[in-house]
Amino acid sequence: MLGVCAVVLIGWALYAAQSVFAPLAFALFIMALVWPLQRRLQRDVPKLLALALTMAMTILVVIVFSSLVTWAVTRITRFITTDAARLQELYNSAVLWLEGHGVVLAELWAEHINGARLVRLAQEVTMRLNTVASFSIVVFIYVLLGLLEVDDVCQKLRNKRLGALGSTLLDGGVQTAEKLRQYMLVRTLMSVMTGLLVWAFAWLSGLPLAVEWGVLAFALNYIPFIGPFIATVFPTLFAMAQFGSLPMAVLIFVCLNIIQFVVGSYIEPRVAGRSLSISPFVVLFAVFFWSFLWGVPGAFIGVPIVIAIISLCEQHPSSRWVSDLFGQHLREQE
Repeated sequence: MLGVCAVVLIGWALYAAQSVFAPLAFALFIMALVWPLQRRLQRDVPKLLALALTMAMTILVVIVFSSLVTWAVTRITRFITTDAARLQELYNSAVLWLEGHGVVLAELWAEHINGARLVRLAQEVTMRLNTVASFSIVVFIYVLLGLLEVDDVCQKLRNKRLGALGSTLLDGGVQTAEKLRQYMLVRTLMSVMTGLLVWAFAWLSGLPLAVEWGVLAFALNYIPFIGPFIATVFPTLFAMAQFGSLPMAVLIFVCLNIIQFVVGSYIEPRVAGRSLSISPFVVLFAVFFWSFLWGVPGAFIGVPIVIAIISLCEQHPSSRWVSDLFGQHLREQE
């Protein structure tokens, strides 16, 4: 009971103070990814210059990624807007068909979609964009300050006065960082593969905006389960509106899911290897749990947090059962 109460209190604290803990989690994650670059650069140039170069490269990667996603979403939105008249005709046909079968949408549309609600939606989108900007600034400040102190923290953990605790934390931190880098490398390779396959299939099937759908699939693949699902639903709805054919939309939906299944369930586990093997149930729970706590950022960072927890628990015999229980592989008997 004491353990359950502690977990509940920790969860409540993470939810209530997400403006503090979410940027910190992202900063630690980014530091784990870019620290080898920082360490290599500061061997040849002064530490501050190496830090400046590392931060510049990190920000450049984030800007390029964000620009690609923004470009794809903008192109898709613009295409839908210019084709609004035909989409309205399809919507009217669907409404007439549903009303002929006893489903009335007019009252629901008038109740839930009105001018005031659209204004609130626009205000909410603007507020979220401002939140993302401020969130990114806080994350990069954490990363900047954290990279300056990595060497000092490592020296403190090597202090003999900390004993086994310092060695456990240091070894756990090193192993966690290595696994996070491997996780992002595998996830990036699988995302690129997914994006290319989606682009090729969309182009062969005659679906407009094939490149944009490929970019969207590439970006959403970084969010396990939820991202691939969204990356298949949106093109399917778009295909239904464009082709006006339910069998064609079903075919596109099935083929896109086959691509996601083959890449995510067959190729990725073989590329990742046993070191990143985590129970699919744990991955799904992590995505939904951290999405509930921190929203979209939580959906992205949830699996890395689980990897970090399992890696740290693996360092000590008293907590090693956590890695044995939630990892998909069993530890080899010595």
